[in-house]
Amino acid sequence: MNWIQIENSSQINEIKQKPLALIFKHSTRCSISSVALDRLEKNWKDEEMQLLSPYFLDLLRFRELSNQIAREFNIEHQSPQVIVLQNGKVLYHNSHFGISYEEIKRSIQQHKVTC
Repeated sequence: MNWIQIENSSQINEIKQKPLALIFKHSTRCSISSVALDRLEKNWKDEEMQLLSPYFLDLLRFRELSNQIAREFNIEHQSPQVIVLQNGKVLYHNSHFGISYEEIKRSIQQHKVTC
């Protein structure tokens, strides 16, 4: 899995233009966040998610960007949190132990997005 680090607000506009993107909001001080990230990365299959651009946000370093994401996509901030977007529209989001590779894949399939 090749994460694209979110480090500035212009990247949020870039994400909105992507046909399919995932944002993972991670807190390095939270054990739940570390477990959720580890589970996602262990289950990730590049061949199933070829068109999905995976973005990673370090919440502790970039809290204002996390707030901007919450505002722009009208989703309450949580940590850890995963958001799947299609052309800037939220397809799926979940947090904590609800973060699941299979759920992400299913949400994409339900919206007839082919990865």
